[in-house]
Amino acid sequence: MSDKVKVTIDGITVEVEPGTSILNAARQIGGDIVPPAMCYYSKLEGSGGKCRTCLVKVSKGSEKDPRPMPKLLASCRTSVMDGMEVQNITSPEVLEARKGVVEMLLINHPLDCPVCDQAGECHLQDLSYEHGVGNTRYEFERRTFDKIDIGDKIQLHMTRCILCYRCVYVADQLTNKREHGILGRGDASEISTYIEKVIDNDFSGNVIDVCPVGALTDKTFRFKNRVWFTKPVDAHRDCPTCAGKVTLWFKGEEVIRVTARKDQFGEVEEFICNTCRYDKKKTSDWVIEGPRHISNKSVISSNHYETLKPLPVIKANLELQAANKEEFERAIKN
Repeated sequence: MSDKVKVTIDGITVEVEPGTSILNAARQIGGDIVPPAMCYYSKLEGSGGKCRTCLVKVSKGSEKDPRPMPKLLASCRTSVMDGMEVQNITSPEVLEARKGVVEMLLINHPLDCPVCDQAGECHLQDLSYEHGVGNTRYEFERRTFDKIDIGDKIQLHMTRCILCYRCVYVADQLTNKREHGILGRGDASEISTYIEKVIDNDFSGNVIDVCPVGALTDKTFRFKNRVWFTKPVDAHRDCPTCAGKVTLWFKGEEVIRVTARKDQFGEVEEFICNTCRYDKKKTSDWVIEGPRHISNKSVISSNHYETLKPLPVIKANLELQAANKEEFERAIKN
């Protein structure tokens, strides 16, 4: 007898383990029905429930209690029940609410995508394109902060921050001590370091990878290039500190950035150390595995050589050259 529970999301039924969140159940189905998530991170304990972008409508609670839930729920914080029916992209109410959440996230967020290093791989950029509106109803002055350095290789641009808490959880759960967190309350809340201390531990660079916007950026990569002009390649090395599995970002023959590998949901597969991230930027330091698979929905794929195919004429010429070479080698042997 199976202990799994059945949940139906946008008309698609899937069986999952008890205690699975609606968001993770949707991720098992995949595709467009997966709710967006700006604060939830499956590898960070306690994350989720802050940004509200993953709101869904539960039209049927369960087989035992089929009544619908009275309001929209955060799918990252709501566990499935047997027989539950959920609406995401099929619910106009959800789409309208998501539009309002995006408008709220963009109230203080600056429109500096043209100069932001996160452009091209920014989740908020994707979210605003899919669910945002063309103008804002906000009439007050946006809050602004000065850029500060938190460590010798990380810059914090708090003006772009959406307070998802991911970087705080990373520092809390991956390192021995945490020097930064949320200061202030309400609209005065901000990410900052305590008493001007800096982040200087072996895994501090991971706060850059988990940030869904351009609030935390790599100072060694700032303003060097656009991601869609680079070539991402999977590589690994024998590292005593971390798994050593990374993505190298090439510009020509130069490695201009090293990041952790991310899955289809934009989450880091395995966190990497600062040595791999900052100190190993020579091709000879790594064992190259091959081109990084990039989704065709990403702007990075527009310049990614993995998708390039030879023209029919070129392909025919290459095949002819190979055949002629084989014939020539046979003639020599005979």
